[in-house]
Amino acid sequence: MILRILSVTAMLAAMLAAGPLSVANTAGPSQAGSSRVAASAEAAGAALPWQWGYAYVRGSSVVDGAHQAGSWAYGLKAEASPGGPGQVFVKFPQIGLASGGVAHVTAVSRSADWCQVQEWWQSGTDEIVAVQCYRYGGTPGFTPFSVVFGHSAQVPRAPGAFGYVHWNGSAVAGQFNSSAPGVVNSVLASSSPGTWQVTLPGLGSTGYAGNIQVTAVDPAVPARCKLSGWSPSAAQQRIVVRCHDATDAPVNTGWSLTYHRERAVVSAVPQYGFAYTFNNEPDRLGSYRPMPVAVSHNSRSGGVRIDHVGIGRANVLFGDVTGGYRDNVQVTAFGYGPEFCNLNTPWESYPTYPAYVNIRYVTCYNGTTQVDHPSMVTYLSASTPSS
Repeated sequence: MILRILSVTAMLAAMLAAGPLSVANTAGPSQAGSSRVAASAEAAGAALPWQWGYAYVRGSSVVDGAHQAGSWAYGLKAEASPGGPGQVFVKFPQIGLASGGVAHVTAVSRSADWCQVQEWWQSGTDEIVAVQCYRYGGTPGFTPFSVVFGHSAQVPRAPGAFGYVHWNGSAVAGQFNSSAPGVVNSVLASSSPGTWQVTLPGLGSTGYAGNIQVTAVDPAVPARCKLSGWSPSAAQQRIVVRCHDATDAPVNTGWSLTYHRERAVVSAVPQYGFAYTFNNEPDRLGSYRPMPVAVSHNSRSGGVRIDHVGIGRANVLFGDVTGGYRDNVQVTAFGYGPEFCNLNTPWESYPTYPAYVNIRYVTCYNGTTQVDHPSMVTYLSASTPSS
């Protein structure tokens, strides 16, 4: 059986084996070409707008109208334009910010492909997110992908908890923590490559609860990042991030991490709903709802179900959460090794009774071989004024 949830002892042992750690919780020099350094503004809860947007890009210049939404005005739409091989620039209208925020991306492919964020920046009133996709081994090439961008500068109302960190390769470049204004997240960087420990103070839970998404952020080097350890306590969430390059070697790179509990992955509560789950028994045959209960959540009180449908493939269903509105899915692998996960096909939404979303399939790989591997999945569906 695959180890379901990493214990505190195992996590700390892995961190120590990786080498000494150094503390970094303030902004420093930005990685070449990376997004803006903005840790201090977000940590201080500066009076900036609460902005978000997402899109499913199914062609290098084609954004699926059924799978995009954002905090922009009615009538506007996300757009995509191609760059170099495997590179796409996604424009989210009228949510541009001079600094801060966090972005995640998940490849949608029938092969062992992945996508990473290169950087994001403001262009006029818009926000641009540069996405780069690769075939396994590091050859750049386009594959469809699901991307989300969010920025928080306000402490959201209860219930729930929310926090994120953007690590630019050498320092915390942007962050947010919903526990209170001014609370600062921290990162411990290992002297060995490819390992970091993230602490989110004030977002603690009595056990495993919530969902975590991790994405590589690098403008030049092919990289994949994942959740490698998770140690919750009443005072904080402690999370281990591991990253690998195209040859599966540990690599130092930038990354984005978002923790959300009873909140959507963009923090804002969308007008319809959201859901998440943790496939922590990926080799379990048949259908199941993961335990403990709090690693799954459905804001519409609908069901959560995972079906093992073959080696390396899981079908995820969230009940009564779609409503036929524009939606988004993100996936992050969980474990020590270079395994990674993507979406085999676009998710399917069924708005009529009994309404549900069918995520078919979350597929995980070791190299080009499909393997049963733990993963976290998050979904949101927004009835917004955007069209």
